[in-house]
Amino acid sequence: MSDGQLDRYARHIVLKEIGGAGQAKLLGANVAVVGAGGLGSPCLLYLAAAGVGRITLIDDDRVALSNLQRQVLFATADVGRTKTAAASDALARLNPDVVVTPRNVRLTAANAADLLAGHDVVADGSDSFATRLAVADAAFALHIPLVSAAVGPFEGQLATFRGWEADAPCYRCFVGADPGRADVSCADAGILGAVAGVLGSLQALEVIRAITSFGGDSAGRLLLFDALSLRMRTLTLAKDPGCAGCSP
Repeated sequence: MSDGQLDRYARHIVLKEIGGAGQAKLLGANVAVVGAGGLGSPCLLYLAAAGVGRITLIDDDRVALSNLQRQVLFATADVGRTKTAAASDALARLNPDVVVTPRNVRLTAANAADLLAGHDVVADGSDSFATRLAVADAAFALHIPLVSAAVGPFEGQLATFRGWEADAPCYRCFVGADPGRADVSCADAGILGAVAGVLGSLQALEVIRAITSFGGDSAGRLLLFDALSLRMRTLTLAKDPGCAGCSP
């Protein structure tokens, strides 16, 4: 690392759980982030600040004025721009060490494998259940750890999936097959902006954990956050022996 990098990441390097070796892993990591919305914004900011060397950002949306209540990566002047372009500029201002690859496309089951191949970790904060399943299936097939987060008006959830491992559940063990339910947007249900900030920051934390292996292994556990009562709890997710995604 250069003198500037030693100074920039000094607070990581002094942590015995991270250290110089862990910071070097972050600088050499390649992370895909699906969605630059309420979850993706804080996740991207903290990953870039942490020095994750390469970030692929996948989103086909444009910045709207109503996004700014929770999508803290953007400013008023970004309204109308593609989120990938605006996010790339913001992350470059934050940390020039980070190489951002913008992919201004909608991730689908048809292109997910091509978009995610070659990454060390995938962080999914997409707003469509069909997209989440496509991300999960591709990450499972490619053996890439998936850090999945979701939020509602006052609540959120977070989990890491490595379903190809013998005792670890996959995303489909958790949610099953697509139930055909309609997605409920933030425009319809509303959301407290800071809730997305909490879960997006925790998502970045879990991506960093997956890269550096600090602390305990969180795969197979589901964190639930309730902002109304200011409580968190963690559940153990079991591997489903009849899962259509990971069962032999």
